[in-house]
Amino acid sequence: MGAVWLASDELLDRDVAVKEIFWPTEIDEPEREKLRQRALREARTAASIDHPNIIGVYDVVEEDDRPWIVMQLARYPSLSEAVRDDGRLPLARVAHIGLEILAAISAGHAAGVLHRDVKPSNVLLGPDDQVVLTDFGMAVADGSPALTTSNVLIGSPSYMAPERARGLPGTRAADLWSLVAPLYTAVEGRPPF
Repeated sequence: MGAVWLASDELLDRDVAVKEIFWPTEIDEPEREKLRQRALREARTAASIDHPNIIGVYDVVEEDDRPWIVMQLARYPSLSEAVRDDGRLPLARVAHIGLEILAAISAGHAAGVLHRDVKPSNVLLGPDDQVVLTDFGMAVADGSPALTTSNVLIGSPSYMAPERARGLPGTRAADLWSLVAPLYTAVEGRPPF
């Protein structure tokens, strides 16, 4: 859905991450507008959550009818990088990571937000056992109007709950199912599927 760039916030004199949103090339203008509206709504939703295990969203800027999401910069390796570099992680560390991700997901759910794309590359491992869940670009507010794009599966199939892979809407249960797949990857040293 996009690329993340290192940027400088000149007003506040700090480095930030900026997510450039990509649109699928095969969609028409009305579908593109739905995606633009959804991205803006979801960025606002993600910005409403303040939790130590969730990456901060600072702002949304529009350029050429595309939103760019300005986020907290966390220069930490992802869980997928840790598994790639170190192989299987110790069970106690994986349990800690799982509890921290669960805290992030629970905070999102308490705010009415579903993440919908929990995967190892969206889990950052900071110093002192800090764990940060990022990429709420897929997030959706519970009960928000459905702004969907026909024939486009959004998410990471290897870590997606089966009902989401079949095209059903995201749910709290699907987020929790998706939590387990990255933990499997950390314990086994490979994705579950």
